[in-house]
Amino acid sequence: MMLLWKIFLVFTRVSLFSWGGGPASLALMQRETTAQGWITPPEFADAVAVGNALPGPIAPQVSAFVGYKLAGVPGAVAAAGGTVLPATMLMLVMVVLFFGVKDSPAVQSMLKAVRPVVVGLLLWTAYDMASTVFGAQQSGWPSVVHQWDKVLITVAAFALLTFTKINPAFIILGAAALGFGVYR
Repeated sequence: MMLLWKIFLVFTRVSLFSWGGGPASLALMQRETTAQGWITPPEFADAVAVGNALPGPIAPQVSAFVGYKLAGVPGAVAAAGGTVLPATMLMLVMVVLFFGVKDSPAVQSMLKAVRPVVVGLLLWTAYDMASTVFGAQQSGWPSVVHQWDKVLITVAAFALLTFTKINPAFIILGAAALGFGVYR
């Protein structure tokens, strides 16, 4: 029971101290869960990959993955609950307050500074995941040359997402099929 409470509190902290929604929370979620020793960076990358293959918001999916690893279904429920419930309650309060002050110069100036931080958090998450996926944590970034296939898949996914209107789920399913055919 103590582990479930701890899982709930860690994901509550991630949820309440993450700016920019689910994808932006992944950076803090990874730091918190790996610092606790609950999950390794490669496992976190797997959680993000699985979460992206499913419909819906990414943060509760990744948190459920971690919670399940730690304590089965009750752990997944505690983690997803910690991710969703506190932020949802805070959001309900903030929506009411925000519409009263959204045009305030003070609020607008704060948002101008926070938005680029969210981009930085997303870039850090991408960098950290890339170093795990491409093996740079073990061998350094020059080793990426030997991971040309993964780099090619990354570039292709980025290009498809940027220049087409293909649903990301189809790109993920296509990559899964490619992986099944090529890497097994």
